[in-house]
Amino acid sequence: MTATLQRLFNVRPEERLPVLLAVLFFFCVLTALMVLRPAREALGLRGGIEAVRWLFMGTALVTLLVNPLFGLLVSRLPRMRFIAATYLFFAASLGAFYLLMTLAPGAVGVASGQVFYVWFSVFNLFVTMLFWALMADRFSLAQGKRFFGLIAVGGTCGAIFGPWLAGRLAEPLGTPALLLVAIGFLLLALAAAYGVARCQPHRHHDPDSAEVQAPAVDERERIGGSAWAGLRALAQSRYLLGIAAYVVILAIMATFLYFTRLQMVAALGDDLDLRTAWFARIDLITQVATLVMQALVAGHLMKRLGVAFTLALLPMTTLLGFIGLAVVGSLAALIAFEASFRAVQRALMRPARETLYTVTSREEKYKAKAAIDTFVYRAGDVVGAQVEGALGRLGMGLAAVASVAVPLALAWAALALCLGRTQQRIDAEADATDSRTTLDPQRRPS
Repeated sequence: MTATLQRLFNVRPEERLPVLLAVLFFFCVLTALMVLRPAREALGLRGGIEAVRWLFMGTALVTLLVNPLFGLLVSRLPRMRFIAATYLFFAASLGAFYLLMTLAPGAVGVASGQVFYVWFSVFNLFVTMLFWALMADRFSLAQGKRFFGLIAVGGTCGAIFGPWLAGRLAEPLGTPALLLVAIGFLLLALAAAYGVARCQPHRHHDPDSAEVQAPAVDERERIGGSAWAGLRALAQSRYLLGIAAYVVILAIMATFLYFTRLQMVAALGDDLDLRTAWFARIDLITQVATLVMQALVAGHLMKRLGVAFTLALLPMTTLLGFIGLAVVGSLAALIAFEASFRAVQRALMRPARETLYTVTSREEKYKAKAAIDTFVYRAGDVVGAQVEGALGRLGMGLAAVASVAVPLALAWAALALCLGRTQQRIDAEADATDSRTTLDPQRRPS
């Protein structure tokens, strides 16, 4: 039985506990997010689709302002303390929104809904960024290839459980109670994060494997550096700039798809409950598609085919999806495209993209990654929203969006292959340095 489970999930006996805790961690994070997401979408639409485009810009500005503050936390606090401080801040913010909704319900309107929209967008980026940063810090590249896909299953299960739980609790308890539910899952996620960090890597060497374990980390150690080190590292590293470019194109494509969905759902009617129901239905379909893909292929694809090919799958899916959407142009085609896009993004691309950070320094894992996954991603959102809006004003419809998306997807795929090769080279150079250091203990890597 043990051998069967090891072949099925690519997890060795000494890795089971940290991987299980990582799965629980991601499950709780995504449950907290998805309990609130359908309401976020519906509230954002109250001001109209054009207002949502400006909310994207507001979110990008907020993430730019927050990044130096987060960099300061990373510089001055040990790993789990700055992770805890971030999660507790967002939990406290949810508590403030809950008090507003219960003690002053008359103050909840279009403006407060837009504030919640921007806050949720920042919340979403930071809690998931920190999760994956800890994974890249705790596990090696070889381990990430084997079971980051499995860990992502926990997030997908949470993304399915969250909307289901919201549907069960919203009517008997009221919408404000969902914020308390999200707080509870955030605190559970933080407890699981402590468990992952405390399970230090085993130093046992498997004679049948050439894998290099991630080094153990002293939890009292501070990463150090300046608050702006992440943005500075991003500007100085071609590898990190390549990851940032990949993320920008991802954000642009996701935004094209997002606004297409908003427009099609808005065309169904003005009723808030109707729109919320459709958003929840689309979310459920995409999450189930993601779970099926993770269960069938994610656990072995990256290890067997490599990071580069796995990263290129989403650009090719996007290329075919926009062509199909331009030809058919129906809500059913949109749902099929979004289900495919999200399934490949979450089940395959996201775990592969996170392995790119396993070959970077610890400071880059938290600071540069924070800049890329928050500000750079939201800057891509802004570009995508403005380009989509300009194409819409030209009155050319989905054909115009596809005419931009298709060549961009081809460039995206080429960038994915380049990033995969660069990661492989960096990892090989690091292994060679480690080997020389082992043979000559007095030699230290520069």
